[in-house]
Amino acid sequence: MKNRLFSLIFSLMLPLLAVAQERVDFNVVPHPRQVVSQKGDPLKLSALTAITYEGGDDMRRNADFLAGYVRTAMGKSLPVADAKAKGTLLALKLDKKMTGEEAYRIVVSSKGVVISGATPEGVFRGVQTFRKAMPVGAKGDVVAPAVVVEDSPRFSYRGMHLDVSRHFFDVDFVKKYIDMLALHHINVFHFHISDDQGWRVEIKKYPRLTEVGAWRQRTVVGRNTGLYEHKTYGGFYTQEQVRDIVEYARERYVTVIPEIDMPGHMEAALASYPELGCTGGPYEVEPNWGVFDDILCAGRERTFEFVEGVLEEIIQLFPSEYIHIGGDEVPRTRWKVCNDCQQRIRQEGLRDGDGKTAEDRLQGYFMKRVEKYLNSKGRKVIGWDELLDCDVNSSTTIMSWRGVEGGQVASQKGHDVIMVPTAWFYFDYYQTSEDDWSKPLLIGGHVPLEKVYSFEPVPETMTPEQKSHVIGLQANLWTEYIYAEELAQYQVLPRMGALSEVQWVLPEKKDYGQYKERQARLNRLYDTMGWKYCKKEF
Repeated sequence: MKNRLFSLIFSLMLPLLAVAQERVDFNVVPHPRQVVSQKGDPLKLSALTAITYEGGDDMRRNADFLAGYVRTAMGKSLPVADAKAKGTLLALKLDKKMTGEEAYRIVVSSKGVVISGATPEGVFRGVQTFRKAMPVGAKGDVVAPAVVVEDSPRFSYRGMHLDVSRHFFDVDFVKKYIDMLALHHINVFHFHISDDQGWRVEIKKYPRLTEVGAWRQRTVVGRNTGLYEHKTYGGFYTQEQVRDIVEYARERYVTVIPEIDMPGHMEAALASYPELGCTGGPYEVEPNWGVFDDILCAGRERTFEFVEGVLEEIIQLFPSEYIHIGGDEVPRTRWKVCNDCQQRIRQEGLRDGDGKTAEDRLQGYFMKRVEKYLNSKGRKVIGWDELLDCDVNSSTTIMSWRGVEGGQVASQKGHDVIMVPTAWFYFDYYQTSEDDWSKPLLIGGHVPLEKVYSFEPVPETMTPEQKSHVIGLQANLWTEYIYAEELAQYQVLPRMGALSEVQWVLPEKKDYGQYKERQARLNRLYDTMGWKYCKKEF
């Protein structure tokens, strides 16, 4: 009798549950700054007759994106028309009275939906929010309550990194990765395209970089075990492919910032052009993981000719304001015994003192010279926080990866800062801590979802002036052990959702419990997209 009664009650509740599942819900990731309910009847999305837009090609593209998202969520194909169309509309508009490049407003009423922004980029952010607010795989009528959503980001720089040097990922996956960023309101793709284990971009002036440097002849098995897979591994992007990636990202309002790491992490380049090193070789494209003594020779002019030749082509391929030139993990071993480097030290009057060696200051000379070249081309420089140890110019933006302290010191010295501390934002670290045979082999470390969410990028100990130098934050995916596309997806999702909340949402608005509920809804969209993600917390 009890079972029959339970079945009857459950069957009566099913229609109510179905209705609840078919509602537009703006509890999305990242959460909008303000969602205010309005008086009036809700909107039935089945009543929508068209998606309209005002403006040029960028707005038309936003409308086309939205049409695709509606079709995925509802199975409903809406035509895209200009602003003169009549009916119940999903309208995209520009509003010059709004402030903020990425600010947007969504107004829902029984008459339709209006997504507006001061710029097409702001409208695109609103389109992504509306996309995430729609129920996934809706079967019946979808109802949108009358609301006004007002939103804008906390930080202007919201980044996500991908290392394609240790393991190579093809153009299709890079585009999929960019789609992930766009979904999460992430606006910078840090593209790590050179390292000891592989050079990944075609440079026409130096063809051996991809003829030789893009291919390693063996790869270590496990964590530097001394055992190797003796198989040629590698790949690179042609300049045409790079332009395609950059344009794909631009259409989704993601800026691609390339990283050519120097003067260390250059063994692939040295294997291609041995005359660039202090010893002249022989060198090989590095089969192991780690930090290595062979770096670019800072004493020879041909080194700077090479660097400028490479960067000349890089800036033609990547129109970003910033170029990342690395500067991390640079052993000075070779420089200490290199006649050319020691001669450069004497010429430039570089000396030991104040806790720095002459070789430390030689790296400062190297980085400042490269920065001067890039500045002459209208570009700015980003480098890792080791640059604080070698007297670089305050105009260099510092990416603080060894902790928060580097960012604090950098801000005191007048540098702009991007926070990327390993303990919170290295997504090559484990998400789970269990000693489980099924876990993939990774580099180590433990960065669970809640820890990502807990990070505050602007320490209270900073002065107002220092705080103004923190322009944003990002997470990194290094790929020594990330050999497959599905594993790369698994490592960044759902942590990319927690990252996006830290990047976008004001700290007083954050709530981990509420975030997890919203992330669970976003996970269903991941399922629809066929993206792999870690389900431990759900």
